Amino acid sequence: MSMTQEAARVGVSRPGANMRARLAGFIQRHVAGDEEGVRRGAASAFLVRVASAGLLYLSQIVLARWMGGFEYGVYIAVWTWVLVLGGLCNLGMPTLMIRLVPEHRERMQFDALRGLLFYGRLMPLMVASTVAVLGMLALTFASHLIVSDYLVPAIVAMLCVPLITLSDVHDGIGRGRGWMMTALLPPYVLRPLLVLLAMLGAHALGWPMSATTAAGAAIIGTWTATGLQTVMLWSRLRSEVPTGARARPHGWWLSTSLPLLAITFSEILLQNTDILVVSHNLGPDQVAIYFAAAKTMSLVLFVHYAVGSAMAGRFAALNARGDKAALGAAIRQAVNWTFWPSLAAAAGILALGKPLLWLFGPQFAAGYPVMLVLVVGFLCRAAAGPSELLLNMLGQQRAAAVVAISIASLNIALNLMLTPRFGLMGAASASATSLMLGSILNTLIARKKLGLSIAIWSNFRAHSA
Repeated sequence: MSMTQEAARVGVSRPGANMRARLAGFIQRHVAGDEEGVRRGAASAFLVRVASAGLLYLSQIVLARWMGGFEYGVYIAVWTWVLVLGGLCNLGMPTLMIRLVPEHRERMQFDALRGLLFYGRLMPLMVASTVAVLGMLALTFASHLIVSDYLVPAIVAMLCVPLITLSDVHDGIGRGRGWMMTALLPPYVLRPLLVLLAMLGAHALGWPMSATTAAGAAIIGTWTATGLQTVMLWSRLRSEVPTGARARPHGWWLSTSLPLLAITFSEILLQNTDILVVSHNLGPDQVAIYFAAAKTMSLVLFVHYAVGSAMAGRFAALNARGDKAALGAAIRQAVNWTFWPSLAAAAGILALGKPLLWLFGPQFAAGYPVMLVLVVGFLCRAAAGPSELLLNMLGQQRAAAVVAISIASLNIALNLMLTPRFGLMGAASASATSLMLGSILNTLIARKKLGLSIAIWSNFRAHSA
């Protein structure tokens, strides 16, 4: 008997079951198992990230041209630390939201859903606010230990940490519900657009194009975009989640979210350790060149992110439903959607790599060899599809956390060993090697723990058979 039929049957003898029947029918029609809906979600996520890439490219080119390599490098180093702290403070709630929001809706556990949505946002925001205050105090009282060029921009940028954290959690809620525009548009399109507009205004007023000015523009962009995202999300949740009691946070949340936090933080380290080590060893000018090259090549990862955003909720819902056949088909679909567009994007970006880097300034073309190394790691990751999210959605977050922590630790060690000796190429080699090993380990865990073959070459064998 289907969910809708069961709810209708109960409604004969129990008041309020008609509402449950309508909700059950809605879930059956719109749960993430709808393939066409997933396609739209993936397309929406990809389009948002493409638009974001365009805005980020424009804004970074403008900043690099106006600020010069030194001030631009200082700003990049400071902003990287803000992203790392914001990711640490979210307590793993973004990924927990992606996993539990569709599960609670599938099972109609509205008390648990209301509690998750309330406390799952409150706790990270409180932690991030505390970290921001402590960070500002530490920077102020330990100023003699910090290079002066970084001090004031870092203090100013600390004001962004709480809103970065809250936006990450909202991202998870939106992706868990399939609301891609609500999840992605404010942080990935509106925020860089507002930062660019704020810098244009500062330039028009004749303010110095320094890292401190850029940090102030980041405050305007971050606070405004996150505020709008909060209003958008609240409006949609209010119309969908019925009012009622909220389940209080309990130990299971924490035991589940901590491995997810380890994964999230390890992912942030994997993405940013190279920049932080380069900034420590080589100075702001080299930071600027490496950042431009790495972010240009990382456009390939937008495909990976878009497919993962669209498919994560579907993985969780199909797993909760126990539909193994549909889950296997969804995994194969996700891997194909990830790898082939990523391969095409990588070829196109490498073909245009030098002209793209030249837009930042003539000296930035020196970063092209970095792109040639990083692309190997990015394509290996694409070959495994959204494997990290798959493991998290199917209850293997502890195993995924072990991999993530191990790879992040390896990445740190390799960067510390290779960057001082080989410069930018050492940092790129460390990151590419870590990405390759992480992808291989995730595919092995999926096969051993879940009995799933998720790599792209498994799809080749399936078709040949």
